[in-house]
Amino acid sequence: MFKVEQQREIMSPLAIASIAFVCIFGGGMLGLLLRSLLPEHHLNEDSIGVVKLGVGLIATLSALVLGLLIASAKGSYDRVNDEFHQTAVDVIMLDRALANYGSETRDIRQSLRQAYGSATDLIFSSDGKGAVNLDTPKRLAQWEQFQKQIRELVPQNDLQRSYQSDALALYKDLARARWLIIEQGGSSMPTPFLVVLVVWLAIIFAGFGLVTAKNSTVVTVLFLCSLSVAGSIFLIEEMNRPLQGLMKISDAPMRNALTHLGQ
Repeated sequence: MFKVEQQREIMSPLAIASIAFVCIFGGGMLGLLLRSLLPEHHLNEDSIGVVKLGVGLIATLSALVLGLLIASAKGSYDRVNDEFHQTAVDVIMLDRALANYGSETRDIRQSLRQAYGSATDLIFSSDGKGAVNLDTPKRLAQWEQFQKQIRELVPQNDLQRSYQSDALALYKDLARARWLIIEQGGSSMPTPFLVVLVVWLAIIFAGFGLVTAKNSTVVTVLFLCSLSVAGSIFLIEEMNRPLQGLMKISDAPMRNALTHLGQ
C-alpha cells in the first residue's frame, strides 16, 4: 500500500486525470457495447428503469463526494496560501524586532535574510519538489542555529528583553509554519478513495451507454462529460499540491518580504 502511495506522489495530476478519463469514457463505451450484445428482453422497460434508478443513486453519491473533495481541496489550498502570507508578515516583524534590539543583531538579521531567501528559492524551485526541499537535517539545523543566536543575546535593559522575547515568539511561529508547509504541501487524495470514485463514475457512464442508442451524438456527449468529470479530478489533485503544478501558489508574498529584510 505504501508503494502505491509513493507511485501516486510521482504521478502528475494530469496523468491521474488522464487515467480517470480513460476509465470513465471506457465505461460509457462498454455500456454502448453491452446494449448491442444483450438480448432484447434484458432491455425492456422494467430493466431500463432499474438501471436508471441504480445509476441515479450512484450519480448522487458521486456528485456529493466530488463536491466535498473540491471544497476540501480548495480549503487546503487556501490554508497553505494564507500560511505563506502570514509567514511573510512574521518574518518582517521578526526582522524589525531584531533591528529595534540594537546593532548587535546585524549578523542575525543577515542570517535571517539568507535563510528565508534560500527557503523561498527551494520551495519555488523548478524541480517540482516544493516543500520537500525544506525537510532536510541541514535546513533544520540552520533554523535551530538561528534560534540559538537569538537566545544568546544578552539584553542590557527591559526594552531589549522585550524585543528578544518578541523575536523568540515570532521564531516559534515561523518554525510552526515551516512544519505545516512541509506537511500540507504534498497531500493527495487517498488512493483507495480515488479508485472507488473512478469505479463509481465508470459504472454511471456504463449505465448511460446501456440505456441509449449508439450514435455520434451520444458518443460525443459521453466524451465531453467524461472529460469534464476527469477535469474535476485534475483540479482536486492540483489544489492538493499547492506548491507544485499549474496551480502553484504565488511566491510574491515571500519575495516582497525579502525586499523589506535588512532595512
